[in-house]
Amino acid sequence: MDDTVIEFKDFGFQYFSQKEPTLHDINLKVHKGEKILIAGPSGSGKSTLGNCLNGLIPFAYKGEIKGSLKVDGIETKDASIFQLSQHVGTVLQDSDGQFIGLNVGEDIAFALENDNVPQGEMKERVHRIAEMVNMDSFLANNPHELSGGQKQRASLAGVMVGDAQILLFDEPLANLDPKTGKTAIELIDQIAATGKTVIIIEHRVEDVLWRKVDRIVLIDEGTVLADDTPDKVLASGILMEHGVREPLYLAACRYADVPVSEALHPESVDTLDMKTVSPYVQKWYSQNYVRSVAEEKKPLLTVDHISYSYDGVRPVLQDVNVVIHEGEMLSIVGKNGAGKTTLSSIICGFIKPDEGRILLNGEDLSKYTISERAQYVGIVMQNPNQMISKTMIFDEVAFGLRVRKMDEDTIKQKVYDVLKVCGLYEFRSWPISALSFGQRKRVTIASILVLNPKILILDEPTAGQDYRHYSEIMEFLKKLNENGQTIILITHDMHLMLEYTERAVVIADGKKVADEPAYQVLCDDALTERANLKETSLFDLAKKAQIDDPLKFVECFIHYDRSVRSHEA
Repeated sequence: MDDTVIEFKDFGFQYFSQKEPTLHDINLKVHKGEKILIAGPSGSGKSTLGNCLNGLIPFAYKGEIKGSLKVDGIETKDASIFQLSQHVGTVLQDSDGQFIGLNVGEDIAFALENDNVPQGEMKERVHRIAEMVNMDSFLANNPHELSGGQKQRASLAGVMVGDAQILLFDEPLANLDPKTGKTAIELIDQIAATGKTVIIIEHRVEDVLWRKVDRIVLIDEGTVLADDTPDKVLASGILMEHGVREPLYLAACRYADVPVSEALHPESVDTLDMKTVSPYVQKWYSQNYVRSVAEEKKPLLTVDHISYSYDGVRPVLQDVNVVIHEGEMLSIVGKNGAGKTTLSSIICGFIKPDEGRILLNGEDLSKYTISERAQYVGIVMQNPNQMISKTMIFDEVAFGLRVRKMDEDTIKQKVYDVLKVCGLYEFRSWPISALSFGQRKRVTIASILVLNPKILILDEPTAGQDYRHYSEIMEFLKKLNENGQTIILITHDMHLMLEYTERAVVIADGKKVADEPAYQVLCDDALTERANLKETSLFDLAKKAQIDDPLKFVECFIHYDRSVRSHEA
């Protein structure tokens, strides 16, 4: 009996607005109950592939289809989007585009209302699903006022409540803190265990592999380059060749010259053949460990006893004190809703604290207007749609320079330079509407980078970015930092924190709970639990390899990795 539920046969798709096909010669089968990870760099076609499955292509995004795509035996190009929605439930990468209800409860119930489910049963199902995703206390909230992670969980609940047997998750981890992301992967795994077919589109491979998947499908330039078990795909090294990050424990194994093969079971740090791995890792560590010495830097920005509450009742920030040094690049990390973004808004002057001051070189910034403060502090917001105001990419990036009355020749050169760094130069004449969510994110980063503010704050700078573009942006930020630019990164990306920042400030429940070297944060069980972070797999690898001091091993890897990347750059 054939249990194929999705079948691409010589499938291709070309948007009417583009000269070349985005997908071509796709041949892929997905069987009932399988759990598939589709990975690939930004612009590879993986999200387009997902939109073909759920009917957004060709009904919302117009173009030419070649070949065949069948979902549950239905030829998609002959079906309606409503018909396909009965078979494929989707959690979009951009949660804001998915909300319909006035509150979270209404939004979760939307599919049930369409199916005329009795009200008593509807309420029971909504509450049960909301509890599963930790959103039961937010059912009366406006979904657009939730944090990024809460929005993602509300979207997840809206799909889980329905009866679709195929579930598609497009970048489900993009806006989630590490622990919530871990929980999301566990929830998706529980859903898959009920017999539903699950497709995850995500480039954060290590995080998805927290729970087992049946296959990894690698897509680049619109074609399938790999379709095999996680062990085989990870062992091949093909992910890094195509701009998708390998798990950190695997990178450490490669640095240590471990003979990585399928037989090593590299799918996770827990499945690794440590009998083979340990001698290589121990030898590499003994040859490469050198303790680094931190250099003294002059204080630049002081967050002085800041407290804030949106409603005057529930404190979002409580007596937060942080000193940021000149030329420093540091991370601010913590769980969704902990107060990280609120702190950045106070630094920028968007909101005024209830108590405390923000000082720049000892000067109180409260006397400056928001526009005056923008000469010193630039911010790139988490959601690119909240920042974009122009139709064309060039005009969006040039906007701030034009406001400053710069001449057009200088503007053109500066815009082109920053577009090259952000991997957007080839799109310089494109409308922003033609870009993916990740590409729009890069446009907003470029629009602030081009202004060169004294302090640069980036709220989730790498969300939705593949490893290649992530590296380009971060290496550029690193060069800015080396030239004296002070940079604050608000991030859920623990790789970013480890690789690029020496120091991390941890916020949990509105309080500063740690301010220490970044690698130490992810080697502390109690701290990672309190702040919804996740221990790095490097720490697990070191413990399994019986390294005498796993913390020093993580420090060793970070400094070694930085030196390798600096040499390559």
